[in-house]
Amino acid sequence: MKKDWKYLLLLLLVPGFLACGDDPSPLPDDPDDENPMTFERSYAFSGSMPENVLRSYLSRSITMAEFLTADEFIYDSAIPQREDDERMLIDMGAKFVGRSIFMWGSEDKAANPDFFAKAKQRMEQMHALDGDLIFQACIFEIITTKVNEIAIPAWVFEAFNLDVEDRMFDYSKMINTSGKFVNQWADGASVPDVSRLETRMWFYFLAKNYIDIGIEAIHWGQVELDAMADKNNNYEGWNDVLTRVRDYASENARRKFILSDGHVPSGGLVVDGNLLLDFHSFPLRMREIYGKPQEAELVLYYEDAFYRRSKGGTTPSGWESENLPYLVEFDNFGISSFPGEAKLSSTWVWGYDEITWFSLQSKDYRNEFLKYAWDWIEEYDPMGNLQMPGNRKVVPYAGSWNERYRANRKTAGFEHGYSQEETIKQIWSDDE
Repeated sequence: MKKDWKYLLLLLLVPGFLACGDDPSPLPDDPDDENPMTFERSYAFSGSMPENVLRSYLSRSITMAEFLTADEFIYDSAIPQREDDERMLIDMGAKFVGRSIFMWGSEDKAANPDFFAKAKQRMEQMHALDGDLIFQACIFEIITTKVNEIAIPAWVFEAFNLDVEDRMFDYSKMINTSGKFVNQWADGASVPDVSRLETRMWFYFLAKNYIDIGIEAIHWGQVELDAMADKNNNYEGWNDVLTRVRDYASENARRKFILSDGHVPSGGLVVDGNLLLDFHSFPLRMREIYGKPQEAELVLYYEDAFYRRSKGGTTPSGWESENLPYLVEFDNFGISSFPGEAKLSSTWVWGYDEITWFSLQSKDYRNEFLKYAWDWIEEYDPMGNLQMPGNRKVVPYAGSWNERYRANRKTAGFEHGYSQEETIKQIWSDDE
């Protein structure tokens, strides 16, 4: 703990040294003032989504990575005994199932009809149990040369008022012409530039396929990376593709509406007072507690933490929001070169990504931390919502990408659980 004395000295000599700006959204001083947490719970919507319905869904949100993805298409590790996930979601009362299907690269999966058809079948089985459930797909900030294996359907050209061609998608037409973020993830794996028409056609292709199987929410990943050449043009590229996707959803989606969100370190995409996304999302961003090995806390303005930074404006559904509701999730991005160590300022938590750090704690501390995080967010920024960890890839040691954290209760018949299921259910029950 060589840096403990530096940390204490900063706290004593530079009050508020962690802050990155003034508080843009102070909470009411008087507890009798209007409580921003109060809203009428409802899951009914069609064509648009009122604020109370959005907040109802976000407050019952859980990450269930690849829940809808059939075994043969799984990107991360295998998901044994998947029927227990179905039981858990219904029993705990989840309503928003995050990251339920996605591709990280491997775009050739989209050429196999079973990728979408089997997801649709599983979603229909879940909707038979709870018709209010929203399943979220992801369209991430990655494109690889495998996209060249996907034929462009006529309806994509028609949606963009283009002459129909007999050709494949073209990776070279999606990357930034100045080379920005080209090969960002690996050779032949880049961040797509949303200002380019081919990128928007690809995004539309994926979104329509997801909407057609019953998906009602799309997480667009790190939207500001895709906007590398778009920001200075008032996000014309993002506005174009999101508008086209919403127009299609208004006629064809399960409830004539699609939710869009993305990670927005700037606070949100806003053009002339109009919010381009329906809600915002971001990692939790925990800070290590020095002197308490492996423990962590939430702190306003730590690093790029999102609390009290969600921008407002007119939402795509037409209502005004001073600060758009948002989700914070246990992010996963790998393992550092210093696992188990604390750093004064870092996005790592004791050297791990957020979900891996969480998975490595004791069951009691995991349960304690969920309660703490839920209460902390409610106190410091009621527009924020903790997306519960349900199923996500973890990296317990260097070189390992073969395990998952799963919130299910661990039993003799189900050894894969980390046993946060009952705690999540209780937190949500207390919130009714």
